[in-house]
Amino acid sequence: MTHAEVQQIVLDIIADIAPDEDLSNVKPEVKLRDQLSLDSMDFLDIVMELRKKHGIEVPEAEYPQLASLESCANYLQPKFAAKGK
Repeated sequence: MTHAEVQQIVLDIIADIAPDEDLSNVKPEVKLRDQLSLDSMDFLDIVMELRKKHGIEVPEAEYPQLASLESCANYLQPKFAAKGK
């Protein structure tokens, strides 16, 4: 799975969680919470969707790895690869 595909998965999850957000101008290197109206519950929903839809576990200590779209892709790409995706 490519870096861009992982980023799209994260954007798709955010679109499901926060359908009113405009995701067309999300900057990959800027923290998601600085760009979007996501609260801590939305963030937990992202983590839950990763587990439920993709079988990806994110330990609480590693939540900071999901701060930006870029850091999400960097963190999640090896996890998807380990799952054979």
